[in-house]
Amino acid sequence: MFKVRVYVNYKASILDPQAAVIEGAIKRLDEEGVSDIRVGKVFDFFIQAQSKEEAKEKVDYISDNLLANPNMETYDFTVTEVN
Repeated sequence: MFKVRVYVNYKASILDPQAAVIEGAIKRLDEEGVSDIRVGKVFDFFIQAQSKEEAKEKVDYISDNLLANPNMETYDFTVTEVN
């Protein structure tokens, strides 16, 4: 069994309105030096697979077809074997 964490974010070319609101709020707090905020999603789950490579293939398929919109979002993931 493998523990999976998938990170989904907007592509750099896509406007992230939630991040813009957060960045504006940080500036209203008079905090300096914060920029380029991106808001994303994190998915944690376990997956059964015979090997880490098979788990990665499954996670890639699930992420590309369900968790992320490939037209607007990118994703990255970690796969860790658990006993």
